[in-house]
Order: sequence, then structure tokens, then C-alpha cells
Amino acid sequence: MTLAPVLDRIDADLPQALERLKDLLRIPSISTDPAFKADCDRTADWLVADLASMGFEASKRPTPGHPMVVAKYKGPEGAPHLLFYGHYDVQPVDPLELWDNDPFDPQIEDLGDKKVIRGRGTADDKGQLMTFVEAFRAWIAEHGSLPLSVTVFLEGEEESGSPSLIPFLQENADELKADLAVICDTGLYDGRVPSITTMLRGLLGEELTIKAADRDLHSGSYGGAAINPIRVLADIIDSLHDDQGRITIEGFYDDVPELPEELRQQWQGLGFDHSRFLGDVGLSRPAGEQDRTPLEMIWSRPTCEVNGIWGGYTGAGFKTVLPAEAHAKISFRLVGQQDPLKLREAFRAHVRARLPEDVGVEFHGHGNSPASVMTITDPAFEKSLQALTEEWQIPAAYTGAGGSIPIAGYFKTYLGMDAMLIGFGRDDDQIHSPNEKYDLESFHKGTRSWARILDKLATK
Repeated sequence: MTLAPVLDRIDADLPQALERLKDLLRIPSISTDPAFKADCDRTADWLVADLASMGFEASKRPTPGHPMVVAKYKGPEGAPHLLFYGHYDVQPVDPLELWDNDPFDPQIEDLGDKKVIRGRGTADDKGQLMTFVEAFRAWIAEHGSLPLSVTVFLEGEEESGSPSLIPFLQENADELKADLAVICDTGLYDGRVPSITTMLRGLLGEELTIKAADRDLHSGSYGGAAINPIRVLADIIDSLHDDQGRITIEGFYDDVPELPEELRQQWQGLGFDHSRFLGDVGLSRPAGEQDRTPLEMIWSRPTCEVNGIWGGYTGAGFKTVLPAEAHAKISFRLVGQQDPLKLREAFRAHVRARLPEDVGVEFHGHGNSPASVMTITDPAFEKSLQALTEEWQIPAAYTGAGGSIPIAGYFKTYLGMDAMLIGFGRDDDQIHSPNEKYDLESFHKGTRSWARILDKLATK
């Protein structure tokens, strides 16, 4: 099997591929809103039919929530087996009035320097997942088969917390296992450099309520004598970092590895401009650990951030009250081998140790997932890096990501597989926002990239 005719087929069929993508985008598969349950079901049916039309053994699998799509293709005997993951559900579109067009009537737009397809789900994640589906289609159209074995696994609840995912992985582990998982929910570095994400931070969320008096108090009658829970909460929050930006929770850094020197040097070669990065949002000075570069802060270091704080009277005008309660939401991005459950207990112990007499606390956890660090010694990583470099004519790079994609860790935990994260999104795609878009170059070159990767990985 040769690659050249497959790439030619992708080029020639681009208009038809875009029409297929538009058909998929027209289905409003909003997973978090029960009103769109039938549309999520219809999207799964569309994908099953499309994959089956190429010769995949495809099926829609029920869950307590929205269905999964599983499709299998048997390649040559002894060929590698890849599991491709994407999600077909999308975010809500509110506020609708900020959209220039109907979010589920996708349009091709010429922005002068580039063309984009605009609509909900274009970049996250329907446009991304259709890049590898279109690569499969081109291979099969030209050669009658794929050069390796493939399982396609598409989820319908990623945008609503994936409540059915772990049970499904556990119940279907033997069927879903492959040599390597591939995830297509990431992007180009700096909007132009193809990359393989090898580090994802984990996530831990905590909400705490500080309680003092049994009711709100008049600050004239009780001010100075009664403890104010907002003041207690402020002191606790202040205690979470030292003046160098380090997190002070006992044992917090125990399982945080140092960045390998080879990776550090590659990251430095990316030319990350932290002044521009912060300047784009009206800031200038990196606020994290002062002995780390800004790129390290984002990709390879843990964080502790206050995401919300409230208490007392916050309405119009003024009310001189000592509140009975104060609240905060605090999240942690985790790296390396940090155990989210261990850190939850360490955080709670840190808070309790700083409570004055007469003050109590209640905690409510909001999810937890460990970091994911990929083992790039698998030759598939280097071969894929070469394929990306050849297609984009820019040296591809290994990168980190400040966010969290829990599925990568779940594949390791429940299926025993490493994951390779490759995507073609751009920073200005406006995912989760009104007027979401996907660059047509990303769609076209992304499809060609997957074709090249299949060719490289099928070669011994």
C-alpha cells in the first residue's frame, strides 16, 4: 500500500468531506441539556452509519446517559492496533444572541488570510474527529482496506462530565484494548506548530464553607468581638502560597518530578513569548513559582487557584453585617504522580489547622483526576512526530498542556494503554464560546496528517 494516492484522494475529496462534516454539525448534540437527548442519539446513529459504510463493524452502545459509538476494523495479520477516541457531543450555545449565524447551520467563511468553518462543534470535537475518519475513508477508497487494525471509540458525554465513561471502560475493557490510544482533542502549538501532547495536568476541586456565629450579626453590635468568617477564609487563602509563589500545603510537592533536561531544552526552543502571552490578557508579570519559566508553570508545575469566593451581603447598596458563613471554590492542577485524593486530605488538614476557636468548616469535593504523562519511548511517538513534520513542513514538537483531559489517564488506568494526543485546533477557535470555528487548513492538513501517521505506524 502506498501513501501518495491516499493523499491525492484526500485533496480531491475535500469538498465532499466538508459536506459530510456540515451534516454532522447540523445535529445539535448538546449532552448537558436533556432537551437534546434525541439529538445526541441521532448523532450516534449518523456516526455508526458513516463508519459502517466504509466497512467498519460499527454499533451504538447504550449507557445510562448518551450512547457510545464503537467501531472496529481488522487490518493485516500482525499489524499494530490503534484505538481512536473523540467525542460527538457539544457545549450549549448560550448566549444565542452573540452568534452571527445559527450555531447549527455551519457556514464556510473567508476571513481574508484563511478560510474557516463556523458553528458549534466545529473545533470541539466534531471537526477534529472527522479528520481521522476522513483519513480512514481515503485509505479504504484507494486500497480497499486500512494498513493496520483500528477501533474507533466516540463518546457522547465529554462536555457534561463523562458520567458513563468509567463504567463503560470497565465493562468493555477487553474489547477496547489496543496497542496505543489516540486522542484528537488538542491543538497546534502557537497556532502553527504540529505537536504531540505528552503531559496533561490532573484536576482536583474543593469547595469550603467557613462557619462561625449561628446567624448573621450586626457589625455595630458585634464587630470587633465576634469572629468574622470572611476574615478567617482570607487568612486561609493567603496561607496557601508563600511570597515566591510556592504552594505551602504539607507534602504538596512530594510527587512532583523535575522536568527532564532534554524536554526542557526542546520547550525553550519553541520560543514561547510570555510577555505576549500575558500581555494579550492585560498582564505583564508571571505570578507562579519564581524559579520556573512561564512555560514550565503552565505545562509541568502544579497549581492552587481560588476560582470563587463569597460571603456576607453582596447586593446593591450596603449592609453592615458580619456573616455567619464564608465560601470559596479552590482548584488544583496536578502533575507527575500527585495523588488527588491524598492532596484533598492534605488541603483539608491545612485548613483545619488554621481555624480559630468557635469556627468550623464544611468541605465539598468537586471531582478529581490524576495527571497524565505519556511514555514517549514507544516508537509510535517518534514516527508520528516525523509524519507531522512531513505534512506541515514545520518541525513537530512534544508539548505539554495546562488543562486536563481525564480520558488519557483513564485509558492507562482501566485499559493499561498509553495515549498519544494529536489535534489541530488553534487558540482562536473560540471553543465553548459563540461563533466557534475550525480552520479549513487544520481540517485538510489534519486529515492528511492522520493518513501519514497510519502509513508510518503500519511500517515495521
